Amino acid sequence: MNFNDKYGAYLNEFNAVLTEFCDSIDCRPDVLRDSLKYSLELGGKRIRPVLCLATADLLGLERRKVLKFALAIELIHTYSLIHDDLPEMDNDDFRRGKPSNHKVFGVGNAVLAGDGLLNTAYSILLKECRKGTEYISAAEFVCDCAGIYGMIAGQSADLLHENDNSFNEPTLNFIYENKTGKLLTAPVVVPAILSGGRCFAELKSFGKDLGALFQITDDILDIEGEFSTLGKSIGKDKTEGKYTSVALYGLDGAKLRADVLAERCSAILEGIDGDREFLIKLVQFVRTRNK
Repeated sequence: MNFNDKYGAYLNEFNAVLTEFCDSIDCRPDVLRDSLKYSLELGGKRIRPVLCLATADLLGLERRKVLKFALAIELIHTYSLIHDDLPEMDNDDFRRGKPSNHKVFGVGNAVLAGDGLLNTAYSILLKECRKGTEYISAAEFVCDCAGIYGMIAGQSADLLHENDNSFNEPTLNFIYENKTGKLLTAPVVVPAILSGGRCFAELKSFGKDLGALFQITDDILDIEGEFSTLGKSIGKDKTEGKYTSVALYGLDGAKLRADVLAERCSAILEGIDGDREFLIKLVQFVRTRNK
C-alpha cells in the first residue's frame, strides 16, 4: 500500500470514530452543539490521530487501544484552533477555507466551544484510565502536553513576544517545542506508554523534532502559500510581529533548518525496529506540504 492509500486508511479509521462522537453530541442549547460540531467537521489533515495509529502499528500495539486517545488529542487540537483564531489571539477570520468559529457563532460562543472540547477530551481520557495504570500514565502525558507546561505555555510565550525588536533561538525553540511540538509529541508517545514504555525516549525526541518541523513549514507557508490551498490568511506573521523561524533565520535559513529537522526525524525512526516506512514518508509529507 502506498503512502497516500495508507494515510487514507488511517484517516478513514479515525474519521469513523470522530463521526460517531459528533453524532452522539446532544448537549443544549443548540448553539453549543452546533459550534462544537462545526469546527470538528471542518476536516483537515488529522495528522495527530494518523500519527497515533501509525505509531501503534510501528510498535505492534493494537490500534483500538489508542483510538480514544487519538480522539481526545484531536478534540484538544480543535479547541486550540478555535481559541487561536479569536481576535484576542491570532485574529484569523478563516480556518480550513471556512469562516472561523467566532465569525459564525460569535466570540463568546467560540470560547465556550473551545472550553467544551477541552473538558470533553479530559472526560474521555479519564474514562480510559479505568483500563489500567499504563492508561493513567498515557492520559497524564496528554494532559501535561496540553496544559501549562505544554501547549498553553507555548501560546502564552507566542503572545508575549509579539513585536519583539530582536529574536533569539532559545525563545523560538521554547515557543515551537510547546505551542506546536507538545501536541505532536503526545500521539507518538501514547502508544509507547501503552506498549510498556518501548522506545519512549526515541519517540519523544521524534515528536519534538516533528513539531518544530511542522511549525517551520507553517512559517514558510505564511510567506509562500496561497489562501486557496491553505484555507487561512497569508502574510499575518510579519504583519503581527510574530516570533518565527523566518524572522530569526530568514526564508532560506528556515528552509535549511526544516531540512535538518526532517533528516533528524528520519534518523530517529531508522533506529526503531518495525515497519518505519510510512512514518518516514510522513516526515517528508510534513516537510513538503503546501497546506
